[in-house]
Amino acid sequence: MPRMLDVSDEVRAEIGDEEADRLLAGENAPGSYDCTSCRTPGDSEQERTSTVLFIGDETAVLAFAHATCLPSQVVQVTEEQLRGAVKSITGDTVDLEPDKIVPEQAVLGVTSGLVLIAGELHPALVVEPTGPIVRPGAVGAGDDFLPLLIEQGFMPATELAEVPPVLHGWSVLLAMGQLHAVLQPGPNGGQPVAWWQAHQPLQVTDGWRAAANKHQQVLMFAAPVGSIGRQPREDLLREALDKAAANGKLVAAALPLAGT
Repeated sequence: MPRMLDVSDEVRAEIGDEEADRLLAGENAPGSYDCTSCRTPGDSEQERTSTVLFIGDETAVLAFAHATCLPSQVVQVTEEQLRGAVKSITGDTVDLEPDKIVPEQAVLGVTSGLVLIAGELHPALVVEPTGPIVRPGAVGAGDDFLPLLIEQGFMPATELAEVPPVLHGWSVLLAMGQLHAVLQPGPNGGQPVAWWQAHQPLQVTDGWRAAANKHQQVLMFAAPVGSIGRQPREDLLREALDKAAANGKLVAAALPLAGT
């Protein structure tokens, strides 16, 4: 059965007409997949599905996403990311250079929510990777996500009793009321660069935006893969945060707000 796939012109230009046609005919496309954006299951026989091509300097990985989450597009990433410094997009590979294809790469899952601390609601972003984060150049398995963030100035959070300290140089970029990126200091004191950037701007609730404008900062919490999960309600998100903190698997910082 033909798949309900969207292959954009830019993706087709990279993978070639023959490969694109095979995908559209259902020869190489998966039936079921995990969406590379929201990480929930999808079915290319039942719902519109986007092809998303991640390209490094020498390597490419083709992933799939719900069309409602992401349009079909080409995403440039660093070769280090694609080779596993950040691990795990579940998806098929594209036969650009067969000996250099990387089957998986991880992405950062970002959830927004309001967190109650000391009787006041604060806007928060919760970051959890879809796979272990390995220090660039490291040998062997492991997860260096929290140590890497602590080196950047994030603080271990053992409980959510008070607002974490401000991490200067980092910021959260809001534009037109939507979440665009988390920025970190540029090299050698240069312009800030994106530590995380949304494939497309993320909607936030009116309450979240109002709290961000009130406090002029956003609390960022980060935990290793498997610590938080995708929680459908803010009360469940808070429970997961409290559990991760109690288990020593949470770091936090307050990031100034950039934009409105």
